[in-house]
This record gives sequence, structure tokens and C-alpha cells, in this order.
Amino acid sequence: MDWLMQPDTTIEKFLVMLFAIALFALVMAAVLVLVDRPSLPRWVAAGGYLGPALLLIVMGLLIPAFMTIRNSLYNNSLSEFVGLENYVTIFTQDLFLTVLRNTFLWVLLVPLLSTALGLVYAVLVDRTRFEKFAKTLIFLPMAISMVGASIIWKFVYEYKATGIPQTGLLNQILVWMGLEPQQFLLNAPINTFYLIIVMVWIQTGFAMTVLSAAIKAIPDETIEAANVDGATGMRLFWQITVPSVRSAIIVVLTTIAMATLKAFDIVRTMTGGQFDTSIVANEFYTQTFGRQAQGIGAALAVLLFVLVMPLIVYNVRQMRISEGER
Repeated sequence: MDWLMQPDTTIEKFLVMLFAIALFALVMAAVLVLVDRPSLPRWVAAGGYLGPALLLIVMGLLIPAFMTIRNSLYNNSLSEFVGLENYVTIFTQDLFLTVLRNTFLWVLLVPLLSTALGLVYAVLVDRTRFEKFAKTLIFLPMAISMVGASIIWKFVYEYKATGIPQTGLLNQILVWMGLEPQQFLLNAPINTFYLIIVMVWIQTGFAMTVLSAAIKAIPDETIEAANVDGATGMRLFWQITVPSVRSAIIVVLTTIAMATLKAFDIVRTMTGGQFDTSIVANEFYTQTFGRQAQGIGAALAVLLFVLVMPLIVYNVRQMRISEGER
């Protein structure tokens, strides 16, 4: 049964996948056969249907969470209890302060820029003849994986020394303008902003899609009444459109902020966290698996969880408020 626990070949991995599917089907069949009976008490049916999900939550979420919190209180080899020392290290050492600064910039700029660009774009193309085509263009980056988008932009930022034909789009443009090519990804702290651009490029399509749907939900009577009162252009945008889609804007902002906090692929693919570009998610991976610093890595994971939780709670509250207003 070694192949089940540690599959090496393609065939073994395929068999593991089939085994997992068969096991899932077997569990569901057992639940339906044993629980779905009118003669049984309601709590038995509820427990039978919720049991597998609760078991997965406990095994896959709660237990790992408690283990991570525990590990964050031990040294890097997990052999000695050090209390909050790992957290003190994170908030005092220059390396981790740079990581926290970069993470703050990501969480501040990506949601704001993506939402602003998505909102403006949605308003500009709303009810135009080329609306579908324009929306498809801006949404396309959402269909690309984070790694794929990172590789594309890494080619855009590619640097070759002066005198050598440039393969990077931006540096080729600089050469055509008579300027010197630049090493966009090497020079801190500006290189962090070049990475942020990639995330904005990806998330703008999501923001545009959600906000466009919210804009179309604005009653025509509201727009017509505003036009009669003389509200056009920017006045119509700020006094009618933005207040009407406020709840959608909040959802988009918080959703993109959560995705940004967990961003890993872009930094890992484009710089590997070098040149002062690392963020919390990437540094957690680097410390845990690269430098075998289990304690610091666990502390970074806990910090990431603490940062994400308020956004999740706020997002859920806003969605409930929005549903209540409907």
C-alpha cells in the first residue's frame, strides 16, 4: 500500500485519484442509505449529513490551525518553548519589517487601484456598442493563472545590457525613446510597485465584472430623475452611481484585499522574494521550507490568519446587510 501514501509514478497518482473518488462516493452512499429514513430522529439525519463535512473541517482546518499556533511558540527546530519570541522577531528585525512594509503596500494599493480602475472602466463601457468585447479584454487576465501572468510580466520587465537587443517590452520602449534600459525587478523599493502592477492587472477584471452588474441594477428611473435635475458626467457618477453601488464596492475591496494578503505566486515566480520584494505569504514559505525555520514560519502563518480574519468577518457582515436591504 505504499503507492497509496506516497505515489511516485503517473499511474499510481491516477489510482490514488480514483481511490479518493470511490471513497467519497462510498461515504455519500453510506450516509444516504443509513440516514435518509423517515423513522429516524431528525438529529440523526442532521448528524449524518453534517458529520463528514465537520470531520473534514476538524481534520483539515482546526487541527492544523492549532498545531500552527503551537509551533509558533517554539524555536525553529520545534524543540524548545520560546513563547512570543518569534513574534517579537517578526516585528523587530529589518528583514521582517521590510516584509510587513511590502505587505502593507500590497494590501493598500491593489484593492484601491483594482476597484477604481474596474469601476471607471465599467462606467465607460456600460451600454456601449462594444461593451461585451471591451469587458472580455479586461476580464481575460482573470482566466490566466497567477504563475502564467507572472511569467508574462517577467518577460515584459526583462532586462538586457545596453547594446544588446532587448527582449523585454518596457526596456525596448525605453531604447526606442533613447533612454537606458532599466532593471525593473532589482531596484528596491520601486520593484515592489512593479509586482503590484501585475496583481492589479489580474484583479481589475474581477472588480469590473462585479461593479458592472451592480451598475446595471441601478433603476433607470433613478438615472432619468438625476438627468432631469441636471446631474450629468462626473456629478452623476459621484452622486448617483457610486452611492448606488457602495455595497458592491465594499465587497470588491475586501475580497481583493483577502486575495492580496494571500498572494504568493507573483512574488515567488518573478523574484523569489529577493531584492526586498518578499511579502508575508512568500516569507512564510521561505522560512518554513527554505530555511527550515519552523517557528518563524508558523508565526508568519498565524499573523497572516490574524490579518485575513477581520476582512472575512467584515465582508460577511456587509453581505448580510446587503441581503437585508433587498
